[in-house]
Amino acid sequence: MPRKAIVVRTWIMRIHRWMGVVFCWLFLAWFVSGFVMIYCRFPHVEAADRLAHGESLDAGRIHISPALAFAALHPSTAPTRIRLNVLDGQPVYRFEFGRRSRIVLGDTGERLDAVAQPMALRIAAAWAGFPPGAASFQGLLTEDDQWTVDAAVHPYGPFWKYAWPNGEETYVSQKTGEVVQDTTPNSRLGAYCGAIPHWLYFAKLRRHAELWSQTVIWLSGAGAATSLLGLIAGIWIYFPLKRIPYTGPKRWHVFLGLIFGAVAFTWVFSGFLSMDPFPRLTGQDRPNLDAALQGIRLDTARFADKDPRQAIAEAGTELRVKELEFASFDGDALYFAVETPRHSRIVPMHGGLREALDTARIVDAVNRAVSPAAVLETRAVNGYEPYYVDRDKQLPLPVVYLRLNDAGQSAYYIDPRTGKVVQSYGTRSRWDRWLYHGLHSLDIPWLYARRPAWDILVIVLLLGGTGLSITSLLMAWKVVRRTTSARRRKRSGKRSHRDPMEHVR
Repeated sequence: MPRKAIVVRTWIMRIHRWMGVVFCWLFLAWFVSGFVMIYCRFPHVEAADRLAHGESLDAGRIHISPALAFAALHPSTAPTRIRLNVLDGQPVYRFEFGRRSRIVLGDTGERLDAVAQPMALRIAAAWAGFPPGAASFQGLLTEDDQWTVDAAVHPYGPFWKYAWPNGEETYVSQKTGEVVQDTTPNSRLGAYCGAIPHWLYFAKLRRHAELWSQTVIWLSGAGAATSLLGLIAGIWIYFPLKRIPYTGPKRWHVFLGLIFGAVAFTWVFSGFLSMDPFPRLTGQDRPNLDAALQGIRLDTARFADKDPRQAIAEAGTELRVKELEFASFDGDALYFAVETPRHSRIVPMHGGLREALDTARIVDAVNRAVSPAAVLETRAVNGYEPYYVDRDKQLPLPVVYLRLNDAGQSAYYIDPRTGKVVQSYGTRSRWDRWLYHGLHSLDIPWLYARRPAWDILVIVLLLGGTGLSITSLLMAWKVVRRTTSARRRKRSGKRSHRDPMEHVR
């Protein structure tokens, strides 16, 4: 082998060794927590959970029109979203302005600027299924704890927190009165063993969003470099000799690295990409259809032709309406009457109930929205496919697929029940779909459809990565111990040279 090649290989191995000493514990934490994350997620309260716990709307108790309710806020701008549902037994209008929410009681027209502790207790008790007297009040949280640092929960603080005899803990937003987080002993244990170490989601760090983001980016980027250098070194060692010239943990490390090193690199690298380290390369690369089709602001005056009470009465013939959402599609005002995310009806201002929007109308609306581009391909999607896949099968089906003839070949999956874009792709986001989701989650449709084949494959790969990390940890311990011992001997030798009789004194 040429001398320059030997020097390069030596430096690669040396850099990989010392980076491995630093990052081996992190790799082990990532792989071990990966086992848990297959089946345990970070606790979340989804819209479906709120609907499941929610009460049905009683049209007879709604005495205030949307326009009067909105006027009670003395607004300076139109809302981005309006919902009508039940809070503590009362119908309430929820006017949202981005992430800011205001509440007006639908029976009296009074504003509810903050949810008081007695109301929050009743809301939490109804959610948990315990009498209010069983609650252990944990206080009003003004600083995020481990379960509220998530970006989906944090904006709704402060939180009234209650604990229950079964170990469940419920968080009620003081701003909205909704349960925004709920944890159980099992979900907390799963998160402590899974998502928290995997995402470095420690509350003290996660409270500082930018610091947390940069920490994960730099650690995962360095981890990807470590695994890539190790893969190069392993190949360079093995293939000229056709054997592994080591014994003990080092031999096992090279052996496992040759088999699972590529997987370790792609997993860490895709995790690095998940943090969007290059925002200029991954920015919006397709038209924003949601804004074009549904508008950005809602005008309550446009819902005067059909009162919410009438809409609830119409929809009540087919479902128990738990939420009435005010919406717009292609310039027309309409309501979404919802019992569950998959059981809803469209209530237009004029005409009867609809289960879904007509596909031809969706296509026409998109063509007008994206002009001078146009819809090139349209088809119904009745099952999951490479760019529309969900291991938990929560994404709606069927949906309408539309592909444009613009420069980025933009593609959209639109839910005909709501007219909303569920997923979309452009040139850059297609790469992201495979480089992150494809490499990190192995979310390949045919594999997802053949579970437990996906589970078995992922567990085998995680076992290989865990073994690789354990051997790295054993080697790191030897390196650190050897280096520390050498420095001690060196210091001891220097002291003896300076004063051989020092130990006598």
